[in-house]
Amino acid sequence: MSDSPSHGWSDLGRFWTPANILSMFRLVLIIPVTWLILVEGPLFWIMIIIVLAIATDYFDGRIARWSDSVSEWGKVLDPMADKISGGLVVAALTIQGSLPWWFLTVMAIRDLVILTGGAILRARTGKIVMSMWSGKVAVTAVAITALAALLRADPPVLEFCLWASTALLVWSYLRYMVRFFSILRAS
Repeated sequence: MSDSPSHGWSDLGRFWTPANILSMFRLVLIIPVTWLILVEGPLFWIMIIIVLAIATDYFDGRIARWSDSVSEWGKVLDPMADKISGGLVVAALTIQGSLPWWFLTVMAIRDLVILTGGAILRARTGKIVMSMWSGKVAVTAVAITALAALLRADPPVLEFCLWASTALLVWSYLRYMVRFFSILRAS
Protein backbone atom coordinates (compact mmCIF):
# COMPACT_ATOMS: atom_id res chain seq x y z
CA MET A 1 0.00 0.00 0.00
CA SER A 2 1.36 3.42 -0.95
CA ASP A 3 1.78 6.34 1.45
CA SER A 4 1.30 8.88 -1.32
CA PRO A 5 -1.81 11.06 -1.11
CA SER A 6 -4.81 10.29 -3.23
CA HIS A 7 -5.25 12.46 -6.29
CA GLY A 8 -8.83 11.42 -7.02
CA TRP A 9 -11.94 13.54 -7.25
CA SER A 10 -13.05 12.63 -3.73
CA ASP A 11 -10.23 14.62 -2.13
CA LEU A 12 -11.31 17.93 -3.70
CA GLY A 13 -13.55 18.79 -0.76
CA ARG A 14 -17.18 19.80 -0.72
CA PHE A 15 -18.82 19.98 -4.13
CA TRP A 16 -22.24 21.50 -3.42
CA THR A 17 -21.33 25.01 -2.31
CA PRO A 18 -23.22 28.14 -3.39
CA ALA A 19 -20.24 29.25 -5.49
CA ASN A 20 -19.94 25.88 -7.27
CA ILE A 21 -23.70 25.87 -7.92
CA LEU A 22 -23.29 29.25 -9.67
CA SER A 23 -20.49 27.83 -11.83
CA MET A 24 -22.70 24.85 -12.75
CA PHE A 25 -25.60 27.21 -13.50
CA ARG A 26 -23.32 29.05 -15.96
CA LEU A 27 -22.90 25.76 -17.83
CA VAL A 28 -26.68 25.34 -17.96
CA LEU A 29 -27.17 28.91 -19.22
CA ILE A 30 -24.79 28.42 -22.13
CA ILE A 31 -27.04 25.77 -23.72
CA PRO A 32 -29.85 28.19 -24.70
CA VAL A 33 -27.29 30.86 -25.68
CA THR A 34 -25.56 28.45 -28.05
CA TRP A 35 -28.87 27.33 -29.54
CA LEU A 36 -30.12 30.92 -29.97
CA ILE A 37 -26.89 31.89 -31.74
CA LEU A 38 -27.10 28.89 -34.06
CA VAL A 39 -30.72 29.62 -35.04
CA GLU A 40 -30.06 33.38 -35.13
CA GLY A 41 -32.60 33.90 -32.38
CA PRO A 42 -33.50 37.23 -30.80
CA LEU A 43 -30.41 39.19 -29.82
CA PHE A 44 -32.31 40.54 -26.80
CA TRP A 45 -32.60 37.07 -25.22
CA ILE A 46 -29.05 36.12 -26.15
CA MET A 47 -27.77 39.22 -24.38
CA ILE A 48 -30.00 38.75 -21.31
CA ILE A 49 -28.77 35.18 -20.82
CA ILE A 50 -25.14 36.16 -21.44
CA VAL A 51 -25.39 38.96 -18.86
CA LEU A 52 -26.83 36.46 -16.39
CA ALA A 53 -23.96 34.03 -17.15
CA ILE A 54 -21.41 36.82 -16.67
CA ALA A 55 -23.02 37.65 -13.33
CA THR A 56 -22.60 34.03 -12.19
CA ASP A 57 -18.92 34.23 -13.15
CA TYR A 58 -18.53 37.50 -11.25
CA PHE A 59 -20.27 36.32 -8.10
CA ASP A 60 -19.08 32.71 -7.76
CA GLY A 61 -15.60 33.62 -6.54
CA ARG A 62 -16.84 36.46 -4.37
CA ILE A 63 -19.41 34.24 -2.71
CA ALA A 64 -16.80 31.53 -2.14
CA ARG A 65 -14.47 33.99 -0.42
CA TRP A 66 -17.27 35.74 1.51
CA SER A 67 -18.74 32.48 2.79
CA ASP A 68 -15.30 30.97 3.40
CA SER A 69 -16.18 28.10 1.06
CA VAL A 70 -13.32 28.36 -1.45
CA SER A 71 -12.82 24.79 -2.63
CA GLU A 72 -10.59 22.75 -4.84
CA TRP A 73 -13.73 21.95 -6.81
CA GLY A 74 -14.23 25.65 -7.42
CA LYS A 75 -10.72 25.87 -8.85
CA VAL A 76 -11.80 23.20 -11.35
CA LEU A 77 -15.40 24.21 -12.05
CA ASP A 78 -14.99 27.96 -12.58
CA PRO A 79 -12.31 27.84 -15.29
CA MET A 80 -13.95 24.75 -16.82
CA ALA A 81 -17.27 26.62 -17.04
CA ASP A 82 -15.44 29.58 -18.60
CA LYS A 83 -13.70 27.39 -21.19
CA ILE A 84 -16.82 25.41 -22.10
CA SER A 85 -19.02 28.52 -22.25
CA GLY A 86 -16.55 30.51 -24.32
CA GLY A 87 -15.84 27.54 -26.56
CA LEU A 88 -19.52 26.85 -27.26
CA VAL A 89 -20.29 30.50 -28.01
CA VAL A 90 -17.28 30.83 -30.33
CA ALA A 91 -18.14 27.48 -31.97
CA ALA A 92 -21.74 28.61 -32.55
CA LEU A 93 -20.56 31.93 -34.02
CA THR A 94 -18.06 30.04 -36.20
CA ILE A 95 -20.68 27.58 -37.47
CA GLN A 96 -22.99 30.52 -38.13
CA GLY A 97 -20.22 32.17 -40.16
CA SER A 98 -19.59 35.19 -37.91
CA LEU A 99 -16.11 34.11 -36.78
CA PRO A 100 -13.35 32.33 -38.73
CA TRP A 101 -12.48 28.68 -38.12
CA TRP A 102 -8.84 29.48 -37.40
CA PHE A 103 -9.90 31.52 -34.33
CA LEU A 104 -11.92 28.62 -32.92
CA THR A 105 -8.99 26.28 -33.60
CA VAL A 106 -6.46 28.52 -31.79
CA MET A 107 -8.80 28.85 -28.83
CA ALA A 108 -9.60 25.13 -28.66
CA ILE A 109 -5.96 24.01 -28.91
CA ARG A 110 -4.87 26.51 -26.25
CA ASP A 111 -7.63 25.44 -23.86
CA LEU A 112 -7.00 21.73 -24.39
CA VAL A 113 -3.26 22.10 -23.78
CA ILE A 114 -3.89 24.16 -20.62
CA LEU A 115 -6.44 21.63 -19.34
CA THR A 116 -4.03 18.78 -20.07
CA GLY A 117 -1.25 20.62 -18.28
CA GLY A 118 -3.50 21.15 -15.27
CA ALA A 119 -4.34 17.43 -15.20
CA ILE A 120 -0.64 16.53 -15.40
CA LEU A 121 0.17 18.89 -12.53
CA ARG A 122 -2.69 17.46 -10.48
CA ALA A 123 -1.41 13.93 -11.07
CA ARG A 124 2.20 14.83 -10.25
CA THR A 125 1.73 17.25 -7.34
CA GLY A 126 -1.76 16.53 -6.03
CA LYS A 127 -2.54 20.23 -6.26
CA ILE A 128 -4.92 22.15 -8.46
CA VAL A 129 -3.44 25.38 -9.76
CA MET A 130 -5.64 28.42 -10.02
CA SER A 131 -6.33 30.36 -13.18
CA MET A 132 -3.87 33.07 -14.03
CA TRP A 133 -4.61 36.75 -14.48
CA SER A 134 -3.36 36.56 -18.09
CA GLY A 135 -5.93 33.83 -18.80
CA LYS A 136 -8.74 35.99 -17.44
CA VAL A 137 -7.59 38.88 -19.68
CA ALA A 138 -7.54 36.56 -22.72
CA VAL A 139 -11.02 35.20 -21.91
CA THR A 140 -12.32 38.77 -21.56
CA ALA A 141 -10.86 39.61 -24.98
CA VAL A 142 -12.55 36.53 -26.46
CA ALA A 143 -15.84 37.64 -24.89
CA ILE A 144 -15.46 41.09 -26.47
CA THR A 145 -14.70 39.45 -29.82
CA ALA A 146 -17.80 37.25 -29.49
CA LEU A 147 -19.86 40.33 -28.59
CA ALA A 148 -18.49 42.16 -31.64
CA ALA A 149 -19.47 39.19 -33.82
CA LEU A 150 -22.94 38.98 -32.23
CA LEU A 151 -23.50 42.70 -32.81
CA ARG A 152 -22.19 42.39 -36.38
CA ALA A 153 -19.41 44.91 -35.86
CA ASP A 154 -17.85 46.55 -38.88
CA PRO A 155 -15.16 44.32 -40.44
CA PRO A 156 -12.19 46.45 -39.26
CA VAL A 157 -13.49 46.38 -35.67
CA LEU A 158 -14.08 42.62 -35.74
CA GLU A 159 -10.66 42.08 -37.37
CA PHE A 160 -8.99 44.09 -34.61
CA CYS A 161 -10.86 42.10 -31.93
CA LEU A 162 -9.85 38.81 -33.54
CA TRP A 163 -6.15 39.66 -33.71
CA ALA A 164 -6.06 41.27 -30.24
CA SER A 165 -7.80 38.21 -28.77
CA THR A 166 -5.47 35.85 -30.58
CA ALA A 167 -2.41 37.74 -29.31
CA LEU A 168 -3.77 37.62 -25.75
CA LEU A 169 -4.61 33.91 -26.07
CA VAL A 170 -1.05 33.18 -27.20
CA TRP A 171 0.42 35.44 -24.47
CA SER A 172 -1.62 33.71 -21.75
CA TYR A 173 -0.74 30.29 -23.20
CA LEU A 174 2.97 31.13 -22.95
CA ARG A 175 2.49 32.31 -19.33
CA TYR A 176 0.69 29.07 -18.48
CA MET A 177 3.51 27.05 -20.06
CA VAL A 178 6.16 28.93 -18.06
CA ARG A 179 4.22 28.24 -14.86
CA PHE A 180 3.66 24.60 -15.85
CA PHE A 181 7.36 23.89 -16.35
CA SER A 182 8.28 25.88 -13.26
CA ILE A 183 5.93 23.80 -11.10
CA LEU A 184 7.14 20.57 -12.70
CA ARG A 185 10.78 21.47 -11.98
CA ALA A 186 9.95 22.36 -8.38
CA SER A 187 8.11 19.10 -7.72
